[in-house]
Amino acid sequence: MQAFTQLTGLVATMDRANVDTDQIIPKQFLKRIERTGFGQFLFYDWRFLDDGSDNPEFELNQPQFQGASILVARRNFGSGSSREHAVWALEDFGFRAVIAPSFADIFYNNCFKNGVLPIHLSEEDVEQLFAKVAAEPGYQLTIDLEQQQVSDTSGLSLGFEVDPSRRHNLLHGLDDIAQTLQYEDKITAFEQARASL
Repeated sequence: MQAFTQLTGLVATMDRANVDTDQIIPKQFLKRIERTGFGQFLFYDWRFLDDGSDNPEFELNQPQFQGASILVARRNFGSGSSREHAVWALEDFGFRAVIAPSFADIFYNNCFKNGVLPIHLSEEDVEQLFAKVAAEPGYQLTIDLEQQQVSDTSGLSLGFEVDPSRRHNLLHGLDDIAQTLQYEDKITAFEQARASL
């Protein structure tokens, strides 16, 4: 898993509440067995028209959001089914962080397991970010996970909370497997001792 320490990136906004995982990555694209390649299907039903062309009305198809790595959305982002593919699709598309007033629990947990940082900010702070993005094309934020700060070049500075163990794992790029492999020597010794009984 790619470590997350500090990110400065273009911000895209999605002015929708209750964005569910079936919209993030529709069910027909869940047949793949690898974790990569899901970005092309992100928000598929919203991004594309019936003829396969880009939907010009969809937020992420707007020219000013091309290459964004930070997504700002409304409350209850990632609701619905527990599919981990939703985070895979966001990450593969280029998003490393999602900022919202609230997240669905399973989606929130899946973010940390896959190198995407979900950041809770208040409704007021999120509204402020929406206003800044609307007023300033090319608006960027810097997210510092060590300092737990979101900032811009105009003096904005917002703190956020992260569970210390999740913060540690993201800072060091440790997913569940990598955490387990830190104890590989002890596991091997235990297995060898057990085999000799």
